[in-house]
Amino acid sequence: MREKSVTVIIAAHKKYRMPTDKMYLPVHVGAKGKDSIENYQRDDEGENISDFNPCFCELTGLYWAWKNLDTDYIGLAHYRRHFSFHPHTKVLWDAVLKESEIDGDIGRVKVFVPKKRWYYIETLYSHYAHTHHIFQLDETRRIIEEQCPEYLGSFDKAVKQRWGYMFNMMIMERGLFNDYCSWLFDILFELKRRLGEEGLTPFHSRYYGRISEIIFNVWLLEQQKVGKIKSSEIKEVPFIHMEKINWWKKGGAFLKAKFMGKKYSGSF
Repeated sequence: MREKSVTVIIAAHKKYRMPTDKMYLPVHVGAKGKDSIENYQRDDEGENISDFNPCFCELTGLYWAWKNLDTDYIGLAHYRRHFSFHPHTKVLWDAVLKESEIDGDIGRVKVFVPKKRWYYIETLYSHYAHTHHIFQLDETRRIIEEQCPEYLGSFDKAVKQRWGYMFNMMIMERGLFNDYCSWLFDILFELKRRLGEEGLTPFHSRYYGRISEIIFNVWLLEQQKVGKIKSSEIKEVPFIHMEKINWWKKGGAFLKAKFMGKKYSGSF
């Protein structure tokens, strides 16, 4: 019988239905100055960056988990997006990943990631350039070059991929989780110091979360490159959306971004 504990936080900013499995912990992100949500952990308790939520989004929950949880595996999901081995089921809430479904992998698998998201006609770099402000990703590369130049090769490789492990979702062995968060937030805090959010709309101010989605792939590539994580120790898990996505609207916005230079202006 395994003895390792698992906590997956669910980042949420409002009351929403939550899975009942014991490994999940709903976290109220951006809680500072707001009323508590019943049965949610606030992200402004303990060591935290709750103030940054308007631009860091779910990452304030990730930071809170890093600094305040002590379980052997820590993960992140979203209130409207969950891991699931049964993504095509009709009853979505029955399909949300249960701890028993990964119990046999704990200890052997070091990192659970969401199934690859394919862009096909775009690389991670070109997709960001078309839909957001590419100088943000370019500045991130410069920071990596200064702070951890050994990662540059992995950065350049990752941004040329036509797929990525996205959404800032993962379940990770604690030691690696510590390493990742330390690396990630050092970069993001420096990015915020250099660029900030002046002149950006609230939607575009949330670029730190989008940058972190991309550079998670950078970090993961580098860990494999140096032998800290073997490919057999990474497991892809499908994911499900708890609400319908307007694919016509999303597809139209993407085509306008790619061919007409119109940046995204909101979520879908």
